[in-house]
Formats: sequence, C-alpha cells, structure tokens
Amino acid sequence: MNVLNFNISYETYENFNELSEGDKLLCAKAEEALNTSYSPYSKFKVGTAILLENGEVVLGSNQENVAYPSGLCAERVALFTIGAANPRAVIKSMAITAYTENFEIKNPVTSCGACLQVMAEFEQKQQSPINVIFYCLNGKIIKVKGIKSLLPFVFVEDRLANIII
Repeated sequence: MNVLNFNISYETYENFNELSEGDKLLCAKAEEALNTSYSPYSKFKVGTAILLENGEVVLGSNQENVAYPSGLCAERVALFTIGAANPRAVIKSMAITAYTENFEIKNPVTSCGACLQVMAEFEQKQQSPINVIFYCLNGKIIKVKGIKSLLPFVFVEDRLANIII
C-alpha cells in the first residue's frame, strides 16, 4: 500500500476591495448575472461571469425547472453558451457568486461536481488553466488557478476522442 498526498494552492481575500481591478470587474459581472437567474423554487440565485482571452465577458445564471433534473447551473449555462457560439474561445478566468433572500451566505459558494467536470473539459481542450474566483457578496473570496486544484481526479479519457462511429 502507498499513501499519497496532494496539495492545492489557492488565494483567499477578506473582501472585494483586496482584488485586482480585473478580478473586481469580473466579480461585478457575476453579480450582474444574478439578475437573470430563474430560481423560483430554491430562491437561490447563482451568477457566473467568464472572461475570454479576447476580452469578451460571457454571463450565465442558474435556470431551474419544476422537474429538478432539467435545470442547469450558472457555470454550465455560461460554458455551454461559449461552446455553442465560439468553440475555439480560450477562457482566462471565471467568477461565481450566489445570493438568496432566505439567509445570509457567509462563505463563497463553490461549483458542483458536474460543473467542475465541464470546466475541466474546457481547460483540457484549451490546454491552459482557468482561474476561478468564488466570490461571496460582502464576504470572503477564494481564487484558484486551474480546475485540477478543485477536481484532482478529473475524469479524462483521451482514447474516446479516437473512436470512429
């Protein structure tokens, strides 16, 4: 038996004012995306802003459905928008935030496993890391460089790309 360890590096910030100007802008855009959230059931709004290498910012928000599995998280809404409109786009960074009137969110809300897997595939496709900022409104912020820090055992199977049907 072997016992192995892995370490991740990430940055923490006590508040919005500690961020660089570029990161502040991206977080503000993620906050703006909260306005398009369709979350009548959970009342939990999530907004994402993605900065592309060409300077364009793409927004996404969670979209619920009464048949819960039919909804989609903010991260995947934004990522699939990019994939459909500009499949060769390179993602530099993304900011994710959340809000609800039901309680105070005191810590950054992180992405679900399905979103992490999609983020990892975009990162693999572009062959460069994506910076991720988990932005808590009026609270702490976590910044991570690269999805592998968030999903170290990401599902990747390169041989699937070589299958001819």
